[in-house]
Amino acid sequence: MNPFQKLFSIILICSSISIACGQNINWRGTIASYDGKSLGVNLRNGQTILIDLPEALPISTTEPFSMADIKPGMVLGVTTVNRADGSKVAIDVRPISATAPQGLSAYDLQPQSTMTNAVLEATVLNAETHELVLNYKTGSVKVLVPAGTPMSRAAPGSRSDLVTGQSVYVASKPNSANGFTAVRVQVGKNGINPTQ
Repeated sequence: MNPFQKLFSIILICSSISIACGQNINWRGTIASYDGKSLGVNLRNGQTILIDLPEALPISTTEPFSMADIKPGMVLGVTTVNRADGSKVAIDVRPISATAPQGLSAYDLQPQSTMTNAVLEATVLNAETHELVLNYKTGSVKVLVPAGTPMSRAAPGSRSDLVTGQSVYVASKPNSANGFTAVRVQVGKNGINPTQ
């Protein structure tokens, strides 16, 4: 493949996941290969992508997380979609670092989904559906969390967790070689898969 074909291929891949190439590009799928320097990921659309893995990049695994673990003051990353009535419904809930930037932004987990990074102010149980009140410094939002909403959290891992066939989430940035370099990797473990 010549450089022009490779660049065109990257543009097509970026377009297929609706993310601008100047931003983080998120990949979700299963591990196809790992050779110590690059990670091959079988994507959900059937394509396979090779992503450079910097030697110093830490690897995270995934462990269970539930509503019982959520406490006021915790910083959460909550991905939502809007119902027809305008209410926001969570499709993914996970704790994130207290130093993570807070706010709302478009996200690529599902079409027209939004990521909210915010501090939990309160939670209310109503007819088996939890309602979270999230404060992201410049505003607040109420989010419904139906029973069965995917929830997990990152845990420390190692390169030995990069096992072929395991589910994986990789955040990456384009690099100067017309490829991608990972900035974050989270791999499934013990049947618990990354939910982001």
